[in-house]
Amino acid sequence: MKFKNGSSLRGEITVPGDKSISHRAVMFGALAYGQTNIENFLTGEDCLSTISCFRQMGVDIQLHGKQVTVVGKGFSGLQEPKTVLDVGNSGTTTRLLLGILAGSPFHACIIGDESIAKRPMDRVTIPLRKMGAQIDGREHGTFTPISIRGGNLNAIHHQSKVASAQVKSAILLAGLQANGITTVEEPYKSRDHTERMLKAFGVHIEENGCSVSIKGGQSLTATNIYVPGDISSAAFFLVAGAIVPNSQITLRNVGINPTRTGIIEVLKEMGASLTIEEKGNAFEPMADLTIETSSLVGTEISGEIIPRLIDEIPIIALLATQAEGTTVIKDAAELKVKETNRIDTVVQELKKLGANIEATDDGMIIKGKTPLKGGTTVSSHGDHRIGMMLAIASFICHESIFLENAEAINVSYPSFFEHLHLLATT
Repeated sequence: MKFKNGSSLRGEITVPGDKSISHRAVMFGALAYGQTNIENFLTGEDCLSTISCFRQMGVDIQLHGKQVTVVGKGFSGLQEPKTVLDVGNSGTTTRLLLGILAGSPFHACIIGDESIAKRPMDRVTIPLRKMGAQIDGREHGTFTPISIRGGNLNAIHHQSKVASAQVKSAILLAGLQANGITTVEEPYKSRDHTERMLKAFGVHIEENGCSVSIKGGQSLTATNIYVPGDISSAAFFLVAGAIVPNSQITLRNVGINPTRTGIIEVLKEMGASLTIEEKGNAFEPMADLTIETSSLVGTEISGEIIPRLIDEIPIIALLATQAEGTTVIKDAAELKVKETNRIDTVVQELKKLGANIEATDDGMIIKGKTPLKGGTTVSSHGDHRIGMMLAIASFICHESIFLENAEAINVSYPSFFEHLHLLATT
């Protein structure tokens, strides 16, 4: 796919529903008693993999555009799947599904694509085994395919080495099926969509700083969920609006959960012209965000903010190339186990465009302000966030670029190019 610069980006769009929340809405609806109605569901490939897996376990799920209805029967209503559960490219589906299946008294096998087969699952399978689940797979359950047979679970107190919402969520979902109180502690607070949504489904949770506890034996009651726009998807257009000349973009109904707003804090710290108009929602805060071309300065991004913007680091790296001075990103080693090794891949692809960027063990160093040249072929490497970052970069390159594997973007943002075209021609 070929891109060329020269256009400003002006107008307004509504980014797709939040991927993390869409996954959980289907899962928790399947585990609840009654019919859950979901609005503004993300119909990206990852979330469709979640629907497929739960349909295979006997859950009635109807999808009509962005509207989804899920008729749940509780944990005990799940049926043993007749074939393997294919999670596609979705790490969220894989890890949260393991937590759910840990207490289900039947056998299931989980597989995924080539990328999933490289992503570590032992951070979930080890604590789930301690709770009583029988799990096996490649390298003792470190990688897919993974086989699991659930059963009687006992509560644990888990000290997580990483701030990961997927790890936390998997253990809490197993904890709902365990005897006693399960607690997860993290080094920093990760995104809290699971905690918020479980409360919306009637589950009692205790939260204390970076610690979350849940009592086993509780049931979920069906509810209605409106999925706000995904701030991780919005981030690409927020950065585009800040760095593409003569641009102004308004993004409607974006989720601004405090555990996800690291990108907003970084933009403000770097001097971006950003306005936020907050709006109401039942359990997740939302806002309209307006960004315009800005004069930017470098900064340091590290510590507790990293879990709140881990998925946005590829586009933040592009942002930093257009800021005066040096930007340092560190404490982000988790990037190495995403869809790609995002540290190496971001550096490799941006260097092709002329960026002054170097990889470190846990992040990268970017020196700006650097004009990007283009005139080359770049690749998403099958990673949706790398693909979107490079598409945005094309608008500030002096020459056209050719993006390989652009279809990877469908994982989280099927309408990305449509929205990009809309803003470029408004």
